[in-house]
Amino acid sequence: MDNILKLIHLDLYTCLTLFAHADVAEDWQLGFQDPATPIMEGVINLHHDLMFFLCIILIFVTWILGRTLWHFEHTQNTIPSSLTHSTFIEIVWTVTPALLLLFVAIPSFSLLYAMDEIISPAITVKTLGHQWYWSYEYSDYCNEEGETVSFDSYMVPEEDLNYGQLRLLEVDNRMVIPVNTHIRVIVTAADVLHSWAVPSLGVKCDAIPGRLNQTSLFVKRSGIYYGQCSEICGINHGFMPIVIEATSLPNYVVWVSNKFNE
Repeated sequence: MDNILKLIHLDLYTCLTLFAHADVAEDWQLGFQDPATPIMEGVINLHHDLMFFLCIILIFVTWILGRTLWHFEHTQNTIPSSLTHSTFIEIVWTVTPALLLLFVAIPSFSLLYAMDEIISPAITVKTLGHQWYWSYEYSDYCNEEGETVSFDSYMVPEEDLNYGQLRLLEVDNRMVIPVNTHIRVIVTAADVLHSWAVPSLGVKCDAIPGRLNQTSLFVKRSGIYYGQCSEICGINHGFMPIVIEATSLPNYVVWVSNKFNE
């Protein structure tokens, strides 16, 4: 039993991908974490495409402003201009931004629809936010007594961390899911507003008491992904991390079986 648990939690490929990919925030990080889902890949690609146009607009506006300050400075142009209106210029600076926004809206809407789409999930996981920890329930499985797989996930205190574990990000029970599988995550809260967010997976779903929100996951590679509650939910808001371990399907089946035997 111990060897099987070690196989799940210390899988060699999982450990290698943890070091090979940026799946956790780093000091002075400016960019995104490495994507692990098609949605996050789309978010990063859209960001890069928009940044290209934003840089062009910034350069153009800066150039126009510089020329204006230079040519219309009183020592350079002692004779006031008699030009007060230009219909052509007003049409250009109205139509051009409108066309640019339309060009940007097409991929934006495509990504938004993809984020809302739930594709025949093979596994459903219910996520419940508490003050201040997360609970997970795998309601697709039950034993002879009708019990489902459910557990609480608390942050590991700093004094209990092992060597190499991340401060304020490690939990005692990770949410384990298989790779290359469509997964539906139902998110809600038991007390106040929370938000279930994992940057590498491109997911951020509000947990609202009395309401069920849902999002989908399709993790493409094994690894350990870290997130945190993204809603200011109280005094311990910064101490309810989220850890998702994506592993192979055989390891996932063994993990579910062991959860029933606990």
